[in-house]
This record gives sequence, structure tokens and C-alpha cells, in this order.
Amino acid sequence: QVQLVESGGGLAQAGGSLRLSCAASGRTFSDYAMAWFRQAPGKEREFAAAISWGGASTYYADSVKGRFTISRDNAKNTVYLQMNSLNPEDTAVYYCAAVGAVAPGRYYSGGARVSETYDYWGQGTQVTVSS
Repeated sequence: QVQLVESGGGLAQAGGSLRLSCAASGRTFSDYAMAWFRQAPGKEREFAAAISWGGASTYYADSVKGRFTISRDNAKNTVYLQMNSLNPEDTAVYYCAAVGAVAPGRYYSGGARVSETYDYWGQGTQVTVSS
């Protein structure tokens, strides 16, 4: 089992940047594929970005592509989400998620973007972007 703790959320102005971090503990970090999801007030949780076990593959929602970058440091047991050019529509609670073993066919054919793929979740960190 792995425990996930997010940090780095806060208030930003439109056009600004924030970097979220998710620290993992409990198991070998490189055994887990990681992702960021977000949930805005009154909306369902949605996919933002994902990164494979070794970091070779990354995936982004169309709404964040070109503005957000997901990365991981397996030596530090941490996954990051660098968020640039923020806009008010990015306001949400951001959740870190992890999955261990999953069929490669499932993961690489779209499963990386689906919340049901992930077994472990952090408590979330609030990001608020003012206009």
C-alpha cells in the first residue's frame, strides 16, 4: 500500500504559475504509475495528467496540454505538476493518484486517463486562480 500527500496548492492570479507536489510513502515509488485529477466546485472529478512508472510516457487532458507538465523523481518518491498560464477555470481541488500493477494494454490504451484505474488517492490540495 502507498500513502500520498499533496502540497503546493494555494492562490494564484490568472497567468501565474504553481507547482504541486505529491509525496509517496509505504512502497517502492517506481512500482506505481501516477496521475493528477481535479474536481471543481459542482463538477465531477476529471483527469488532468498522468505519468507512467518510469516516466517515459505522459498524458494530458486537452484543457491543460501545453500549460501543465507532469514529472516524477523516483529517488525522492515524488510526482510534480507544474502549472503555468493558469486561468480561473483551473480552480479545483487537485488529487494525486497511484496505481501499481495494471495490464499494460489497459493502461496505454486509455486507462491512464480514467480514475477507476487508480487504487490510491491523496487528500487533495486546493488551487484557486483569481481573474
